[in-house]
Amino acid sequence: MRDLGAGFRYLLKGQRWVGRHGRQYGFGLLPGLITLVLYAATLVALALWGADLVGWATPFADDWADPWAGLFRGFLTAVLFALALLLSVLTFTAMTLLIGQPFYESLSEKVDRDVSPDGTAPESRLPLWRELWISARDSLRIVLRAAVWAVLLFALGFVPVAGQTVVPVIGFLVTGFFLTEELTAVALQRRGVEVRDRLALLRSRKTLVWGFGTPLALAFLVPFVAVFLMPGAVAGATLMARDLMGEETEEGDGAAKQQGVHLP
Repeated sequence: MRDLGAGFRYLLKGQRWVGRHGRQYGFGLLPGLITLVLYAATLVALALWGADLVGWATPFADDWADPWAGLFRGFLTAVLFALALLLSVLTFTAMTLLIGQPFYESLSEKVDRDVSPDGTAPESRLPLWRELWISARDSLRIVLRAAVWAVLLFALGFVPVAGQTVVPVIGFLVTGFFLTEELTAVALQRRGVEVRDRLALLRSRKTLVWGFGTPLALAFLVPFVAVFLMPGAVAGATLMARDLMGEETEEGDGAAKQQGVHLP
Protein backbone atom coordinates (compact mmCIF):
# COMPACT_ATOMS: atom_id res chain seq x y z
CA MET A 1 0.00 0.00 0.00
CA ARG A 2 2.97 2.31 0.58
CA ASP A 3 3.85 2.11 -3.14
CA LEU A 4 0.26 3.00 -4.05
CA GLY A 5 0.54 6.28 -2.16
CA ALA A 6 4.06 6.89 -3.50
CA GLY A 7 2.81 6.60 -7.08
CA PHE A 8 0.09 9.20 -6.45
CA ARG A 9 2.63 11.52 -4.82
CA TYR A 10 4.81 11.33 -7.94
CA LEU A 11 1.80 12.44 -9.97
CA LEU A 12 1.31 15.44 -7.67
CA LYS A 13 5.03 16.25 -7.62
CA GLY A 14 5.09 16.34 -11.41
CA GLN A 15 2.22 18.82 -11.50
CA ARG A 16 3.95 20.98 -8.89
CA TRP A 17 7.20 20.89 -10.89
CA VAL A 18 5.60 22.26 -14.07
CA GLY A 19 3.71 24.76 -11.91
CA ARG A 20 7.10 26.19 -10.88
CA HIS A 21 8.43 26.15 -14.45
CA GLY A 22 5.83 28.03 -16.49
CA ARG A 23 7.77 28.08 -19.78
CA GLN A 24 8.19 24.30 -19.77
CA TYR A 25 4.51 23.91 -18.99
CA GLY A 26 3.50 26.17 -21.87
CA PHE A 27 5.60 24.27 -24.41
CA GLY A 28 4.32 20.99 -23.02
CA LEU A 29 0.71 21.96 -23.74
CA LEU A 30 1.19 22.18 -27.53
CA PRO A 31 1.39 18.44 -28.38
CA GLY A 32 -1.70 17.68 -26.31
CA LEU A 33 -3.70 20.41 -28.03
CA ILE A 34 -2.71 19.12 -31.47
CA THR A 35 -3.64 15.53 -30.53
CA LEU A 36 -6.93 16.65 -28.99
CA VAL A 37 -7.97 18.40 -32.21
CA LEU A 38 -7.11 15.32 -34.29
CA TYR A 39 -8.98 12.92 -31.99
CA ALA A 40 -12.00 15.21 -31.65
CA ALA A 41 -12.27 15.53 -35.45
CA THR A 42 -12.11 11.72 -35.80
CA LEU A 43 -14.81 11.12 -33.17
CA VAL A 44 -17.08 13.80 -34.64
CA ALA A 45 -16.68 12.26 -38.10
CA LEU A 46 -17.52 8.84 -36.64
CA ALA A 47 -20.61 10.24 -34.90
CA LEU A 48 -21.81 11.86 -38.14
CA TRP A 49 -21.02 9.09 -40.61
CA GLY A 50 -20.63 6.00 -38.42
CA ALA A 51 -24.12 4.74 -39.34
CA ASP A 52 -23.28 5.03 -43.05
CA LEU A 53 -20.06 3.11 -42.50
CA VAL A 54 -21.88 0.33 -40.65
CA GLY A 55 -24.55 0.21 -43.36
CA TRP A 56 -21.86 -0.14 -46.04
CA ALA A 57 -20.13 -2.90 -44.06
CA THR A 58 -23.34 -4.93 -43.49
CA PRO A 59 -25.00 -5.35 -46.92
CA PHE A 60 -26.35 -8.72 -45.80
CA ALA A 61 -28.81 -6.92 -43.50
CA ASP A 62 -30.47 -4.98 -46.35
CA ASP A 63 -33.18 -7.60 -46.78
CA TRP A 64 -33.94 -8.05 -43.09
CA ALA A 65 -37.46 -7.25 -41.95
CA ASP A 66 -38.09 -4.13 -39.89
CA PRO A 67 -37.11 -3.31 -37.22
CA TRP A 68 -34.28 -5.86 -37.01
CA ALA A 69 -31.97 -4.29 -39.58
CA GLY A 70 -32.19 -0.89 -37.89
CA LEU A 71 -31.68 -2.34 -34.42
CA PHE A 72 -28.72 -4.45 -35.53
CA ARG A 73 -27.01 -1.58 -37.32
CA GLY A 74 -27.78 0.84 -34.51
CA PHE A 75 -26.18 -1.55 -32.04
CA LEU A 76 -23.07 -1.92 -34.22
CA THR A 77 -22.82 1.86 -34.61
CA ALA A 78 -22.96 2.31 -30.83
CA VAL A 79 -20.35 -0.42 -30.34
CA LEU A 80 -18.09 1.16 -32.98
CA PHE A 81 -18.26 4.59 -31.34
CA ALA A 82 -17.76 3.19 -27.81
CA LEU A 83 -14.75 1.19 -28.97
CA ALA A 84 -13.29 4.25 -30.72
CA LEU A 85 -13.79 6.30 -27.55
CA LEU A 86 -12.08 3.65 -25.42
CA LEU A 87 -9.17 3.38 -27.85
CA SER A 88 -8.84 7.16 -27.92
CA VAL A 89 -8.36 7.15 -24.13
CA LEU A 90 -5.84 4.30 -24.34
CA THR A 91 -3.87 5.79 -27.23
CA PHE A 92 -4.08 9.50 -26.45
CA THR A 93 -0.89 9.45 -24.40
CA ALA A 94 1.03 7.43 -26.98
CA MET A 95 0.00 9.76 -29.81
CA THR A 96 0.68 12.90 -27.78
CA LEU A 97 4.12 11.65 -26.78
CA LEU A 98 4.90 10.75 -30.38
CA ILE A 99 3.86 14.19 -31.66
CA GLY A 100 5.58 15.95 -28.77
CA GLN A 101 8.74 13.82 -28.54
CA PRO A 102 11.17 16.79 -28.72
CA PHE A 103 9.05 18.83 -26.24
CA TYR A 104 8.72 16.08 -23.64
CA GLU A 105 12.30 14.87 -24.09
CA SER A 106 13.51 18.36 -23.20
CA LEU A 107 11.06 18.63 -20.28
CA SER A 108 12.07 15.23 -18.88
CA GLU A 109 15.76 16.05 -19.17
CA LYS A 110 15.25 19.34 -17.29
CA VAL A 111 13.42 17.49 -14.51
CA ASP A 112 16.34 15.06 -14.25
CA ARG A 113 18.85 17.90 -14.03
CA ASP A 114 16.72 19.75 -11.47
CA VAL A 115 16.45 16.84 -9.00
CA SER A 116 19.79 15.13 -9.64
CA PRO A 117 22.31 15.66 -6.80
CA ASP A 118 25.05 16.54 -9.32
CA GLY A 119 22.78 18.48 -11.70
CA THR A 120 23.26 16.05 -14.62
CA ALA A 121 20.81 14.02 -16.69
CA PRO A 122 21.19 10.80 -18.72
CA GLU A 123 21.46 11.46 -22.46
CA SER A 124 20.54 9.06 -25.24
CA ARG A 125 23.12 10.47 -27.70
CA LEU A 126 20.91 9.22 -30.56
CA PRO A 127 19.88 11.46 -33.49
CA LEU A 128 16.33 12.81 -33.35
CA TRP A 129 15.11 10.65 -36.25
CA ARG A 130 16.34 7.53 -34.44
CA GLU A 131 14.61 8.53 -31.21
CA LEU A 132 11.37 9.19 -33.12
CA TRP A 133 11.60 5.80 -34.83
CA ILE A 134 12.18 3.95 -31.54
CA SER A 135 9.36 5.88 -29.87
CA ALA A 136 6.92 5.15 -32.73
CA ARG A 137 7.89 1.46 -32.83
CA ASP A 138 7.55 0.99 -29.07
CA SER A 139 4.30 3.00 -28.95
CA LEU A 140 2.80 0.77 -31.64
CA ARG A 141 3.68 -2.31 -29.60
CA ILE A 142 2.06 -0.86 -26.50
CA VAL A 143 -1.03 0.33 -28.40
CA LEU A 144 -1.53 -3.16 -29.84
CA ARG A 145 -1.31 -4.66 -26.34
CA ALA A 146 -3.73 -2.04 -25.05
CA ALA A 147 -6.13 -2.70 -27.96
CA VAL A 148 -6.24 -6.43 -27.12
CA TRP A 149 -7.09 -5.57 -23.52
CA ALA A 150 -9.70 -3.03 -24.67
CA VAL A 151 -11.53 -5.57 -26.86
CA LEU A 152 -11.37 -8.22 -24.12
CA LEU A 153 -12.69 -5.89 -21.43
CA PHE A 154 -15.39 -4.55 -23.75
CA ALA A 155 -16.61 -8.11 -24.36
CA LEU A 156 -16.51 -8.92 -20.63
CA GLY A 157 -18.58 -5.80 -20.00
CA PHE A 158 -21.66 -7.72 -21.21
CA VAL A 159 -21.29 -10.27 -18.38
CA PRO A 160 -24.08 -9.62 -15.85
CA VAL A 161 -23.04 -7.98 -12.55
CA ALA A 162 -19.28 -8.50 -13.05
CA GLY A 163 -19.40 -6.51 -16.29
CA GLN A 164 -20.78 -3.49 -14.45
CA THR A 165 -18.64 -3.75 -11.29
CA VAL A 166 -15.38 -5.72 -11.52
CA VAL A 167 -14.60 -5.15 -15.21
CA PRO A 168 -14.59 -1.30 -15.05
CA VAL A 169 -12.15 -1.44 -12.11
CA ILE A 170 -9.86 -3.80 -14.03
CA GLY A 171 -10.20 -1.53 -17.05
CA PHE A 172 -8.95 1.52 -15.15
CA LEU A 173 -6.04 -0.47 -13.67
CA VAL A 174 -5.04 -1.69 -17.13
CA THR A 175 -5.40 1.78 -18.61
CA GLY A 176 -3.35 3.23 -15.75
CA PHE A 177 -0.58 0.69 -16.32
CA PHE A 178 -0.29 1.45 -20.04
CA LEU A 179 -0.48 5.21 -19.44
CA THR A 180 2.40 4.93 -16.99
CA GLU A 181 4.43 2.83 -19.41
CA GLU A 182 4.07 5.43 -22.13
CA LEU A 183 4.92 8.31 -19.81
CA THR A 184 7.94 6.70 -18.14
CA ALA A 185 9.19 5.65 -21.58
CA VAL A 186 10.36 9.24 -22.18
CA ALA A 187 12.88 9.03 -19.33
CA LEU A 188 13.65 5.31 -19.54
CA GLN A 189 14.28 5.34 -23.30
CA ARG A 190 16.84 8.09 -22.70
CA ARG A 191 18.51 5.67 -20.28
CA GLY A 192 18.64 2.95 -22.93
CA VAL A 193 15.96 0.74 -21.33
CA GLU A 194 14.20 -1.35 -24.00
CA VAL A 195 10.41 -1.77 -24.05
CA ARG A 196 10.47 -5.36 -22.72
CA ASP A 197 12.70 -4.34 -19.85
CA ARG A 198 10.45 -1.35 -19.17
CA LEU A 199 7.40 -3.59 -18.92
CA ALA A 200 9.23 -6.00 -16.60
CA LEU A 201 10.36 -3.06 -14.44
CA LEU A 202 6.82 -1.71 -14.15
CA ARG A 203 5.35 -5.14 -13.42
CA SER A 204 7.78 -5.49 -10.51
CA ARG A 205 6.18 -2.39 -8.88
CA LYS A 206 2.53 -2.71 -9.95
CA THR A 207 1.07 -0.84 -6.98
CA LEU A 208 3.43 2.09 -7.59
CA VAL A 209 2.34 2.13 -11.24
CA TRP A 210 -1.36 1.93 -10.35
CA GLY A 211 -1.02 4.72 -7.80
CA PHE A 212 0.38 6.96 -10.53
CA GLY A 213 -1.52 5.84 -13.63
CA THR A 214 -5.03 4.96 -12.40
CA PRO A 215 -5.91 8.44 -11.02
CA LEU A 216 -4.49 9.88 -14.22
CA ALA A 217 -6.68 7.55 -16.32
CA LEU A 218 -9.74 8.68 -14.35
CA ALA A 219 -8.79 12.34 -14.83
CA PHE A 220 -8.30 11.82 -18.56
CA LEU A 221 -12.00 10.91 -18.86
CA VAL A 222 -12.86 14.57 -18.29
CA PRO A 223 -12.74 16.49 -21.60
CA PHE A 224 -9.61 18.66 -22.09
CA VAL A 225 -8.10 17.59 -18.74
CA ALA A 226 -5.55 15.30 -20.43
CA VAL A 227 -4.11 18.26 -22.35
CA PHE A 228 -3.44 20.29 -19.21
CA LEU A 229 -2.15 17.37 -17.13
CA MET A 230 0.24 15.92 -19.72
CA PRO A 231 3.28 18.14 -19.00
CA GLY A 232 3.04 17.44 -15.28
CA ALA A 233 2.42 13.75 -15.95
CA VAL A 234 5.68 13.58 -17.95
CA ALA A 235 7.52 15.36 -15.13
CA GLY A 236 6.05 13.03 -12.50
CA ALA A 237 6.82 9.96 -14.62
CA THR A 238 10.44 11.11 -14.86
CA LEU A 239 10.64 11.30 -11.07
CA MET A 240 9.11 7.84 -10.81
CA ALA A 241 11.53 6.49 -13.42
CA ARG A 242 14.40 7.63 -11.20
CA ASP A 243 12.85 5.65 -8.34
CA LEU A 244 12.45 2.56 -10.52
CA MET A 245 16.09 2.79 -11.60
CA GLY A 246 17.28 3.30 -8.02
CA GLU A 247 18.68 6.77 -8.70
CA GLU A 248 19.10 9.33 -5.94
CA THR A 249 16.73 12.29 -6.09
CA GLU A 250 16.95 15.62 -4.29
CA GLU A 251 14.02 17.92 -3.64
CA GLY A 252 14.24 21.61 -4.50
CA ASP A 253 15.02 24.01 -7.29
CA GLY A 254 17.98 23.15 -9.52
CA ALA A 255 18.98 26.78 -9.97
CA ALA A 256 19.22 27.23 -6.23
CA LYS A 257 21.25 24.04 -5.85
CA GLN A 258 23.74 25.19 -8.45
CA GLN A 259 24.32 28.33 -6.39
CA GLY A 260 24.80 26.30 -3.24
CA VAL A 261 21.58 27.52 -1.65
CA HIS A 262 19.54 25.02 0.35
CA LEU A 263 15.83 25.67 0.18
CA PRO A 264 13.74 25.07 3.32
